[in-house]
Amino acid sequence: MKYAIVTGTSKGLGAAIAELLLKNDINVIGIARHENKVLSQLADQSKVTYQHFSCDIADVDQLDRTFEKVNDQIFKKDTTRVYLINNAATVNPIDTVANHTIEAIQAHMQTNLIAPMLTTSFVLKKAKQSGMETIVANISSGAADRSTYGWSAYGASKAGLNRYTQTVALEENQLGTSNKIILFDPSIMDTEMQQDIRAVGQEAFQEVEQFKQYKKQNKLRDAAFVAQVFVNILIEPTEINNGHYYSVKDYV
Repeated sequence: MKYAIVTGTSKGLGAAIAELLLKNDINVIGIARHENKVLSQLADQSKVTYQHFSCDIADVDQLDRTFEKVNDQIFKKDTTRVYLINNAATVNPIDTVANHTIEAIQAHMQTNLIAPMLTTSFVLKKAKQSGMETIVANISSGAADRSTYGWSAYGASKAGLNRYTQTVALEENQLGTSNKIILFDPSIMDTEMQQDIRAVGQEAFQEVEQFKQYKKQNKLRDAAFVAQVFVNILIEPTEINNGHYYSVKDYV
């Protein structure tokens, strides 16, 4: 049996990824604040399992308790491979630095950086104990590699996630494990995150008009298409290059 833990399965890319994994005979554990009942129905049709764990990943205590339950459940004798997909993220706060609040920065970093670091640690610790082949995928962004007015928090959290991922890959290589960890950049998609971006004033985000044009000109990729590219990479584990930065742009 194969299991995938996916964060942010209630909507958008996370929901699309979970759907395709189920269709590829992979049991899915969804972690989000809200349950996606469509995934449960699809699992029944595909004769695999979908389980939802309600969790606010920005809350460290909730995350710890949730993963203790999840790991005990999936790292067992009949499991052949485990996937961890850290998809959940936020782009907020979108604003210049002087307008950031302590609460907004803490919530942002907890969600985009600290949560993926913790979940990766939780899962790889269990993988080490069990000897189970484990593949971790962290969702990145082009914002990690360029400075964007109003996106200081988002760029910083994604840049930190990139460096963290590549360092974990280095460690796993040198430790001689079978575990792999990669980055995947979905680029611009037609999701609620894009709606949040377009709703911001130009004084907070100078490129807002460009993002409005992406929508008007149908330049936003469908989440289902991006998820298909991503899942195609995951289901061929022998072809995965540990530590590699994969981008949907390389497949279109």
